[in-house]
Amino acid sequence: MKANRAQIERALGNPAEIRFFLLHGPDEAGSRGLLRQLAAAMGEGAERIDLTGAELKADPARLADEAAAISMFGDRRWIQVEQAGDEAVTALEGLIGAPAAGNPVAILAGALKPASRLLKLALASPSALAFASYLPEAGQADRLVLELARGHGLVLSRDVARRIGEACAGNRGVIEQELAKFALFAGASPDAPRPVGHEVVDAVGAGAEEGDLSRLVESVADGDAVALEAEMARLRAQGQEGITLIRAVLRRMMLLARLRAQVEQGNSPAAVMASSGKSLFFKEKDSIERQLPRWRSALVAKAVSRLIEAERQVMMPGGAGIVAADAELFAVCRQAARLR
Repeated sequence: MKANRAQIERALGNPAEIRFFLLHGPDEAGSRGLLRQLAAAMGEGAERIDLTGAELKADPARLADEAAAISMFGDRRWIQVEQAGDEAVTALEGLIGAPAAGNPVAILAGALKPASRLLKLALASPSALAFASYLPEAGQADRLVLELARGHGLVLSRDVARRIGEACAGNRGVIEQELAKFALFAGASPDAPRPVGHEVVDAVGAGAEEGDLSRLVESVADGDAVALEAEMARLRAQGQEGITLIRAVLRRMMLLARLRAQVEQGNSPAAVMASSGKSLFFKEKDSIERQLPRWRSALVAKAVSRLIEAERQVMMPGGAGIVAADAELFAVCRQAARLR
């Protein structure tokens, strides 16, 4: 069955009636955040069984066996399946049809197409729950940062929250890491809240650690392939490549997405730039003003999707790695060149 956020969170906190949870969608950090809720509900002493989609394909009966097994020490058990796709369907059908399955199963999958057999199975089964995590839109990202900040004892203004959300490209996992760093720097905790402003983000935020990536970002967003190649070579010599470069460009695309949404609501690019004020870094204003009229929302969304998939490929064992990052940066650059 398809679940909304309230339903999936409630079920993860009390998974007794569900045979398996399908956590999918492009926001992998969001899916893993939900997975942590299941782990917390099972308790610290619970035994976790780790499987992959490939292992289930090789031995489809194993999943139902693990779901029905009793721990040798009487502790609770649950099963986590990574890198799962349609190859896990036979095993999941066996799990659904098994006479008993007391141990919950969580399936982590990335973005699934509507035609996916795995997705169709989860949606059709009353003993399964499927939930898709998506990267938050601009306003949602602000709220997400503010919500997570309270858990770290941080008091943020809306401008600071928006800046952090855009710097992390809306990625929940990266936002959590940044907020933990800010809390440590400010000496904040839920029992002793502390305000954090732009000066703290300037001092210890992600951008402060990544060196000068501005020329790389501008070469991609402006469609200058010659400059991009030169910047990638320069940064690679400094040990910066892959995810670092992807996230820098993602931040610009997320910013353009927020601004472009205002343009497509009827505001002029000049008015949108003027209303953004201090939320825009002064050194970037000229280039953003140049790019804003070109990048339509649909194209920005496509670029964001491709960059997120490239990041997943870099991080995934056996994926394309750095090659995927380089290829997608050039792909976005070529799109930008067509907009000039």
